[in-house]
Amino acid sequence: MRVTVDAEICGGHGACLSTAPEVFRLTDDGYAEVVREFADTDVPGGLEDAVEQAALHCPTKAISISPG
Repeated sequence: MRVTVDAEICGGHGACLSTAPEVFRLTDDGYAEVVREFADTDVPGGLEDAVEQAALHCPTKAISISPG
């Protein structure tokens, strides 16, 4: 699975960080982004459930998941 954060609609709530801190981080401006390690690669299987939960609970629905 691949994951992205739409910077245009991210509200900086940080819900994704509490669910999947290995995959998401906040920028200096306080908005979420995918950590560089996973930006252009598949998320490891052990983190997929956490990423799915992060996407589900994102208040602005800024997280997108696509097949890897």
